[in-house]
Amino acid sequence: MNADLFRRRPAGREENTLPLPFAERELPAGRHQFHKERLMAQIHEDLRAGQGDAGPAPARAARPRNPFLRQAILIPVGAFALAGALAAGFLTYVDRGAADGTGSTIATGPAMTTRIGTADARGTAQLLDRISLAAASAGPGVQVRPDQFIYIGSKTADTYVKIVDDKSSLVSQELHMRHTWNSPDGRKGWLIEPGATGPGGVTLDRPEEEGKAVQPSLNAPSHDYLAGLPTDPDVLLKRIYEETRGMGRSPDQQAFTTIGDLLRGTYAPAELTAALYRTAAKIPGVVTVDDAVDAAGRHGIAVARLDEETGRREEWIFDRETLVFLGERVVQVRGSSGEDGLIKEGTVVFTNAVMSRSVVDRMKEIPPSAG
Repeated sequence: MNADLFRRRPAGREENTLPLPFAERELPAGRHQFHKERLMAQIHEDLRAGQGDAGPAPARAARPRNPFLRQAILIPVGAFALAGALAAGFLTYVDRGAADGTGSTIATGPAMTTRIGTADARGTAQLLDRISLAAASAGPGVQVRPDQFIYIGSKTADTYVKIVDDKSSLVSQELHMRHTWNSPDGRKGWLIEPGATGPGGVTLDRPEEEGKAVQPSLNAPSHDYLAGLPTDPDVLLKRIYEETRGMGRSPDQQAFTTIGDLLRGTYAPAELTAALYRTAAKIPGVVTVDDAVDAAGRHGIAVARLDEETGRREEWIFDRETLVFLGERVVQVRGSSGEDGLIKEGTVVFTNAVMSRSVVDRMKEIPPSAG
């Protein structure tokens, strides 16, 4: 095993070794599923690179390190993003080819920026109630057999501080597709994402402790686990606060982040999805943002919450007409943060757009709806 796997690294720096998944308070909470998966991917890549080396290890090009890995929680190795909407006519990943080409790295460019939307707390509870009703009326939700897999395809990118020869600069990844597959019980999974995995991807199989698979939780859910969650908003919010106690920068921000991760990275039953929106309405500090843009360039209205400590606002983006969840982003809206304060107001720190949620019969199948 690479001896450097668990060395602590300064937040926001680009390194060749995997940083510890410990708290770094200048970085935003959230992205639990994304970054637990990426942590596993980085471990697999480092282990693979270290196997069979007879002599000195060859130099490796520096890869952008996801700053969200250093969030204010202890991240268990093993995360399973779920998703889904029924689809038909699947082709395998190998047959179609990687959506982002055959390389395992992604280009970087100038930092993403945006107009900061106007936030207003008035009417937010009513908006979330409408969104909840729309989710409940969308249908019974996914039906998945134990031998099938839940696929989610999303367009995404991160912004991070890149350090070369002791010189820091703020860069953003090129927008790219990420693909995840997970079994309903969460025991089997796979991730393919340029910059985080090789072209073939890495396993997301649930790890074991003392011969038993690690049990699902709110921060590492399975589809089956979600089906058993309470749908009463008061009961659900109490459970979220209890399970996430000590995580994040504040209980309220962590609760909002946890719900956002479930909305973006899972395919919950329709009744639970509706309940999650009603639950979010009970969290103090939740506001409506008049305009936000997801990673696919789709404009919508957003439900958001500001992290007072970092000045970053987490925004859930919805279609204005249908109120369908489009994606999520994190925007620096107050002050600056990051290495040398390079992350200024208007910087898009993280962006995501859900492009496809489907049930597939085999691991690595990509439905036509993935685009």
